[in-house]
Amino acid sequence: MSDPEAANRPLQEIFGEVAGTYERVNRVLTLGLDRPWRRAAAKRAARDGGTRWLDVCSGTGEMAENLSRRAAAGVEIVALDFSRPMLTQARAKSMPRPVEFVLGDVKRLPFPDGTFDLLTISFATRNINLSRQVLTATYAEFLRVLRPGGRFVNLETSQPRNRLARALFHSYVKLLVKRVGTKISGSRAGYAYLSTTIPRFYGDEELTGILRDAGFASVSCQRLLLGAAAIHTSEKA
Repeated sequence: MSDPEAANRPLQEIFGEVAGTYERVNRVLTLGLDRPWRRAAAKRAARDGGTRWLDVCSGTGEMAENLSRRAAAGVEIVALDFSRPMLTQARAKSMPRPVEFVLGDVKRLPFPDGTFDLLTISFATRNINLSRQVLTATYAEFLRVLRPGGRFVNLETSQPRNRLARALFHSYVKLLVKRVGTKISGSRAGYAYLSTTIPRFYGDEELTGILRDAGFASVSCQRLLLGAAAIHTSEKA
């Protein structure tokens, strides 16, 4: 059951409220696993090169930082988010290579068709999943700004296929995410909202289907921690 307070708060406001403690809460709730998962996604994203990379829903810039560590000379990296407080946190980071920060909406990306060789998103797909139709349309917008052959790497929580593992995962989320997140951040609405998005998000096979429906090709998936998270990799044909 969703929390009425969270449901009535604009998402932009919620993320602005938790910006200063967002990374610390992630470390605690994932037992530190979010860091190696982001590194694995960034490594996979960077391996095929390209000269223009875009990280959307960049938040505090953790994925952008990982990408900047792996970017060759001459690669341009853009990090986009809709929250000014989140981008303020990202700009304060010491990036190994320059990153351009852009305030913008993923549903209407402020870039021409075919601008980027790579697009990434990490632990934010749940927040744009207002419905399957909306997510498919947003993925199609990602496809639009990619060049032919461009890659899309999606890191997100998922659903363990094993029923016992899935039940344990959901119990962990229900018992701890709202409680721990609220205690550290002081934002009850923020983590009430976030705790509801995890159990209802898609499993890896269903998300693969959504990516294909949006027009992506060569979709592959690496499942993490028995399927509690997944890295989907796809490309623009």
